[in-house]
Amino acid sequence: MATNIQQIQQETMNLIDSLKATTSHAGLGGGGNEYTVLVEVFLYKFLNDKFIAEAKRVWKPLQNAPDVWEYLDSMSDADYDQMCDLMHGTVELRKNHLIPFLAKHQNDSNFATLFDATFEQIASNNRDVFYIMNADQTSMAILRPISDLITGGTQKKNDFCKSLITDIQGASFEGAFSAGYDFFSTVFEYLIHDYNANGGGTYAEYYTPHAIAMIMAQLLVTPDEDVKNVTCYDPAAGTGTLVIALAHTIGEKRCTIYTQDISDKSSTMMMLNLILNSKADSLSHVVQGNTLTQPYHKKKDGSLQTFDYVVSNPPFKLDFSDYQAQLKNDSHKGRFFAGIPNIPNKDKKTMEIYLCFFQHLIYSLSDTGKAAIVVPTGFLTAKSGIPLKIRKHLVDNHILRGVVSMPSNIFANTGTNVSVVFIDKTKQWDTVSLVDASKLGTDSKIGGLKKTVLSEEDVRLIVDTFRENKPVEDFAVAIPFGDFEPKGYSFSAGQYFDVKINYQDITHDEFTTAIEKHKKNLKKLFDEGKVLEDKIVKGIDSLTFNG
Repeated sequence: MATNIQQIQQETMNLIDSLKATTSHAGLGGGGNEYTVLVEVFLYKFLNDKFIAEAKRVWKPLQNAPDVWEYLDSMSDADYDQMCDLMHGTVELRKNHLIPFLAKHQNDSNFATLFDATFEQIASNNRDVFYIMNADQTSMAILRPISDLITGGTQKKNDFCKSLITDIQGASFEGAFSAGYDFFSTVFEYLIHDYNANGGGTYAEYYTPHAIAMIMAQLLVTPDEDVKNVTCYDPAAGTGTLVIALAHTIGEKRCTIYTQDISDKSSTMMMLNLILNSKADSLSHVVQGNTLTQPYHKKKDGSLQTFDYVVSNPPFKLDFSDYQAQLKNDSHKGRFFAGIPNIPNKDKKTMEIYLCFFQHLIYSLSDTGKAAIVVPTGFLTAKSGIPLKIRKHLVDNHILRGVVSMPSNIFANTGTNVSVVFIDKTKQWDTVSLVDASKLGTDSKIGGLKKTVLSEEDVRLIVDTFRENKPVEDFAVAIPFGDFEPKGYSFSAGQYFDVKINYQDITHDEFTTAIEKHKKNLKKLFDEGKVLEDKIVKGIDSLTFNG
């Protein structure tokens, strides 16, 4: 049973490769239908392993059973129901929903029909779990029949579903759940190279590296804090890496997660991640929709809900010209206090949408809330416009907690240098911690793309230095709020490092000797230059005209 994170990651990628071989053989390679199959079959596999892990936890006789499936199959309906009742927060699977049951029937003439019916029954029996809420109040199933995606007759559909079952029968991921492993960060990163080859896809979807997620979570929640009954929000949640890391740090039972994302693909993975990370209680707060134009989470009076913690890695640049005017006339007064980026004359895809998300994040914070947002590092030093207005707002209101500048290539699929800005509305800090971590990490490759990977030691160094809020030569500084204005409100640590000149004590004789040595070297260079000059002149004189 895999418990080592690296081993789990490798087994996850091995399973992806097996499933992709099956989908490619069936003619689905590289398309949206292949993506659907991979995500749904992954979910089905992980739900089975999660169910078995929880069943063993609550039903002691199952822990010592030589064959788990045979034991479950032999249980009375009453005992099985009682066991399921004890498994709070786990998706309920009936006996005929389990992988061994399907495997036993894989040679049936109607196996594809049985396979599809299993997915539909799981979704129907757990409707609150397997339907995504859209911003317009409609809902959408995330477990749907698969065999219909295959063109061909019954036998081809049967063979396809049979191959899928064979693929997922092998490795067990039971040990991964106790490790708090974020499955879909690995799945998303591994798949994104194929399905977002155009630089982040339609909605600029980028997987946030685990190291950044951990740094953000650990700097928002310190070990000595007794955090209870808090709300965590991500307005551009993607697959949920940031809020899930935050929930693990706070404690799954001590927080409620709220998210929104415009991508149905990412929202689906977000829900699956919650299920697999013991946060099924937050599923009703996962919304698919445009956060900027249709922010979903609101109070009873219609005003936007505020949260104790907000984290975000929003898309940096995206064409939002279709609704730019709508944002300028936003009904939630003061949300976009620094302004909305203009529509460029040439490339609309360069519109800096992250500046809108940054302002929405600030607006969504409670009076004592804390937040962390990933930004392009250029934001830290922009001399005018919206970035400067946002930075000035954070400093003048004493809510800037600190900034960590990350190494280049920290994202495998984009070369943009990034930093993380931390906000703390408790205003308990007199100085701001600026950390330049750009020189940390080691080079690696993912899918042929260069990536910088932060080690556990790197993460610990960043976190400890930031928390201690102390200067470290060429690495970190603690800046009083009043020192930002003279530097143009720059958030770049390097602009505040002391310039050091190294002096060396020498005697008068040593000084004289050094000067004479330099004079001799210079004379030698001048003499060599004169010789070269004479050669060049003679060469020019020897030239003749052959017209």
